Amino acid sequence: SGLHLFSSNAICRSVHHSPAWSFMNANARLAWMWRLLITPALLQALHMAVLQGKGSEVSKVLQGPLNYLDQSLSKGNTPYLTGVQYLHLFLVATALAFFQYPFSCHQRGDRSYEGFRFEPRSVFSSLPQEGKRNLLVTSALPYVNNVPHLGNIIGCVLSADVFSRYGRLRGWNMLFVCGTDEYGTATENKAREEGLTPQQICDKYHAIHSSIYKWFQIDFDFFGRTTTEKQTEIAQNIFWRLHKHDFLVEDTVEQLRCESCQRFLADRFVEGTCPHCSYPEARGDQCDKCGRLINAVELREPQCKVCRQTPVIRSSKHLFLDLPKLEAQLEQWLDKSTSTGDWTANAKQITRSWLRDGLKPRCITRDLKWGTPVPHPDFKEKVFYVWFDAPIGYLSITANYTDKWEKWWKNPHQVELYNFMAKDNVPFHSVVFPCSLLGAQDNYTLVNHLVATEYLNYEDTKFSKSRGVGVFGDMAKDTGIPSDVWRFYLLYVRPEGQDSAFSWADMATKNNSELLNNLGNFINRAGMFVTKFFEGCVPAIELQQEDKKLLALVGWELQQYIQLMDKVKIRDALKHILNISRHGNQYIQVNEPWKKIKGGDTERQRAGTVTGLSVNIACLLSVMLFPYMPTVSQTIRDQLNAPQSCINAMLQGTGTFVCALSAGHRVGTVSPLFQKLEVDQIEALKKKFGGQQVFDSALEIITIKAPQIQTSISILRALKAQKAEKAVITAEVTKLLDLKKQLALAEGKSPEPAPQKGKKK
Repeated sequence: SGLHLFSSNAICRSVHHSPAWSFMNANARLAWMWRLLITPALLQALHMAVLQGKGSEVSKVLQGPLNYLDQSLSKGNTPYLTGVQYLHLFLVATALAFFQYPFSCHQRGDRSYEGFRFEPRSVFSSLPQEGKRNLLVTSALPYVNNVPHLGNIIGCVLSADVFSRYGRLRGWNMLFVCGTDEYGTATENKAREEGLTPQQICDKYHAIHSSIYKWFQIDFDFFGRTTTEKQTEIAQNIFWRLHKHDFLVEDTVEQLRCESCQRFLADRFVEGTCPHCSYPEARGDQCDKCGRLINAVELREPQCKVCRQTPVIRSSKHLFLDLPKLEAQLEQWLDKSTSTGDWTANAKQITRSWLRDGLKPRCITRDLKWGTPVPHPDFKEKVFYVWFDAPIGYLSITANYTDKWEKWWKNPHQVELYNFMAKDNVPFHSVVFPCSLLGAQDNYTLVNHLVATEYLNYEDTKFSKSRGVGVFGDMAKDTGIPSDVWRFYLLYVRPEGQDSAFSWADMATKNNSELLNNLGNFINRAGMFVTKFFEGCVPAIELQQEDKKLLALVGWELQQYIQLMDKVKIRDALKHILNISRHGNQYIQVNEPWKKIKGGDTERQRAGTVTGLSVNIACLLSVMLFPYMPTVSQTIRDQLNAPQSCINAMLQGTGTFVCALSAGHRVGTVSPLFQKLEVDQIEALKKKFGGQQVFDSALEIITIKAPQIQTSISILRALKAQKAEKAVITAEVTKLLDLKKQLALAEGKSPEPAPQKGKKK
């Protein structure tokens, strides 16, 4: 009929009811009957055994269908269900059931089955479980109309992936969802540029995003998109509930309209000078420099980002979310969430600044075509504003993953919600989105832990696709550098407390020193000693005082790692992994097992203890590395032939170090884990991705950093007047000094402050 059947059971049913059935011989019919009868029974049995813990009742589910088949076969000459053949067939059917139906397990891959869904998928989807810690992790939805650069990747999906992988190691029940944000003017303009429809643009760039994240080993449970029926259904439902509870108001507003493009301009497609801090590249909704909210008509010297013409002001009637009416509820919830959850300092600070200035009604509609339609009859020509609509994408994406999505999103007492994003997304996730859900009054799960990064720059300038500056996601794999090394370095310089910068020279240094000479050297030596000196079997360990000291050091580093990861201090936790390998290298160097192995029994025993302890520490490192470098982690465990139980013993229990590789355990083939990044290779890459920034960087720094310094001084004065926390003031002082240093260098002056008279230098 032209339809495509993806479920093998559906195919079986189709054949069963087709003319082909009457032409089949008895054996063929029985084979089809097996699939029709046994596979559904196996599905039910697996569900009972794995998800419900009722393994003892599995035989009851399977007995009926098997008896029926057995009776049918006893009437003929084909006893396939007897003896060994019965076992083989049963095992084959079980394997088919596992592969046919998506199943929730720790080794998940990409679950973005586009175009179809397996019918019983929701049965096997991860759902909150009684008595377990249930964590719902979201990463800010990337815009579909562009290719993500390294700053985008570390700020959202990579950070969330590391924490999700860590949570699985800890035995927590995790659901990690993300997807592309596909509606809005950005998509319409991109479609016009490329001569495609908006939907074609979405399809094209969704595939690009999926491919990039797959290469970076981002292990989503589900990576979806916002252009779905579920998105429309859920967004319109929240809208009507807000309308019902009187949290929406109408108003006529002045908007910027580009006469050249013949359209009203979305906030992010207007640029101009910030009216508050004079930053020259402020957007029509917010200034990235001072963080203040902006109405596009307030911008000085506004320009249309598409054609660079000056827009004009026009009036239009819109709907607003009545934030002032929700402010008391929001503040009550925020006090609880920020005091009990792990909110980053910048997330708290940005949210407080919004509340300090007083909330104002926020427009939730736009004069566009490409978006979720507003269902109200008086606004049928409009769509929802992307910052009202996009966060609802978390809900709709989950709904496309499981029909029981409300068990995650309407279950605040059982589910903890983690939001990962860059700092510019904070107010929409800490104020606008929570207010939408609070106003809907439908028991929604609100964010408990809001994790925001600062910005990652590229070699002290901005990433720019148009100027060819910086590494974008689709380019990283062409450098020949493994994705695990990219992950490692981005996480090493993760902008947690302040902006940081990607540097090719620094990446090479960290790869060659930390990965190659420190981590890789220790793990490789430990494994090689087992292979070379002890015929591939882990030797017995007889602890001396020095060994116990090492174990204490390793145990302390492990505890620090766990405490920091629990608090989502991802960059700091990574340093403790490297500290352990440093301790290990020093331990090996002091004890010299390559010399002691040539001595008498006592020295040989000592060489065995050092080797056995070292290879067990290497096994621990493989587990701790899993969230950061999953391929390297697996490679280490493969080389050591480490049992799966090593993960449970080290991170799911008390968090204490135990030796997972006992005496006599045979390791596999050991080989180097990392390669050196050569100077000429790095210089070539730096030149390739440098664009034109060398020519204009000094001018850019002078024109941008000067107003930034004035803004920073103002912020610092305000913080001191408010008697803000010392850590916050210190961070702003560091930022100000760094800005002054950059400006001085750009102007050709000494970056060091001149000594004051009467004071020693």
